[in-house]
Amino acid sequence: MALTAFDLGLQPSAQQVPLSTNYITNFNFLNQYLPDTYEKEFERYGNRTISSFLRMVGAEMPSNSDLIKWAEQGRLHIKYTQCGTTAANADSIATFQVNDTGIPAFTANNAIAIRVGQTLFIQKNDGSASNKAIVTAVDEANNQFTCAFYEAGGFGGASGGALADTNFTVFIYGSEFKKGEAGMQGSLEADDTILSNNPIILKDTYSVNGSDMAQIGWVEVTTENGASGYLWYLKSEHETRLRFDDYLETAMVEAVPAVAPTTPVAGQSNAQQAGFMGSEGVFHAVNTRGNVYAGGNPTVLADFDTIIQRLDKQGSIEENVLFINRQFSFDIDDMLAAQNSYGAGGTSYGLFDNDEEMALNLGFSGFRRGYDFYKTDWKYLNDPTFRGGLSTVAGSGTINGLLVPAGSTTVYDQILGKNAKRPFLHVRYRASETEDRRYKTWITGSAGGAMNPDVDKMQVNYLSERAVCVMGANNFVIFNA
Repeated sequence: MALTAFDLGLQPSAQQVPLSTNYITNFNFLNQYLPDTYEKEFERYGNRTISSFLRMVGAEMPSNSDLIKWAEQGRLHIKYTQCGTTAANADSIATFQVNDTGIPAFTANNAIAIRVGQTLFIQKNDGSASNKAIVTAVDEANNQFTCAFYEAGGFGGASGGALADTNFTVFIYGSEFKKGEAGMQGSLEADDTILSNNPIILKDTYSVNGSDMAQIGWVEVTTENGASGYLWYLKSEHETRLRFDDYLETAMVEAVPAVAPTTPVAGQSNAQQAGFMGSEGVFHAVNTRGNVYAGGNPTVLADFDTIIQRLDKQGSIEENVLFINRQFSFDIDDMLAAQNSYGAGGTSYGLFDNDEEMALNLGFSGFRRGYDFYKTDWKYLNDPTFRGGLSTVAGSGTINGLLVPAGSTTVYDQILGKNAKRPFLHVRYRASETEDRRYKTWITGSAGGAMNPDVDKMQVNYLSERAVCVMGANNFVIFNA
């Protein structure tokens, strides 16, 4: 989604006419010898902006609150993987203790979601034995259940464990009742996860004194937004705006919530103690609620198979986009090339005629293996003034890429009070009928058209208040060094 043009956007003019939208600074006329100068500015760094990620994968929508909340679906079925028992190997009845942490609130009192009459599959975690059983009693207060095994021999050669052990995995596969017996006792509640985020206020400013505004000088430029023509002296304002535009995206990617210090120091205050809230950015959300691939890039199909098997256990989103740095992109190209019998020697990365005029394409735009994966270089991860060139040591905080599911998801919006379709990634900005804080810009001072007679300058101010919402983070994968 492209950003709209704003009132103070610096627009080059096709002719040398001094307008309020096209002036520039950076001139020094104090030299006694006037040098020969090129009128056109040389773009030695190419396009210097890095914002594009959220425009490609997200959307922007208003919010009128300091807090943004939404509910995400939980699992429909439940499985416990840390269960222990003191039963003997050959016992036909066993009592199990459920030791799983973070048990979903399927029941009113947050007890286990196992009820009398349900049938279970029970397997020892080392794979040495399994059995099926029916639940005969449940102790909700202690998260315990008693079951009778269907198959003879209990767990055979499998050893029993202490009550606190986490030796068994249990899931429900159905139920069975005798003729004339009462129905299922108790009911289960939906397992919803309530998530929230808060917007942060971003600001920037540029100022120039009135005297400098009286000197007009021209430079012919081509700007990052594709426009070309002449600018007079407010070029620095133009670059301030471009820089602010980039920060609107990088803040949403990098932001973290402010937390109290683990060991407070007398006389010192961290960000949270100083009154700053922070916000949950994309990287923080995926690192805490999503899937983390660490220890280097996946470079062979077996590595990607591990990721695919993980995605199978999540939302199974059909199409996914990999936003990656240059090295990760090369690693994927080499991995895909190796699938061709001629690829190891670099002679063929696809089906070519291999004539002498052929320009060999050594890259891939994507591949399909269970799901569709499209890859694109993320300039933010390559730019040397941002994450490009950071240490690749494990645990250094360096990020090599991000897998983002394509499409949208349905969530319950607590502000709207109803289900709503939302992109997995989107930005919420503060707005009401009288105040829109998506992207505010205004001029103060006594120069450049402003009417504050006490200050002999023109000051351009920028402000935005926004937060990013990462919905269904369990479908994302972050690739850490």
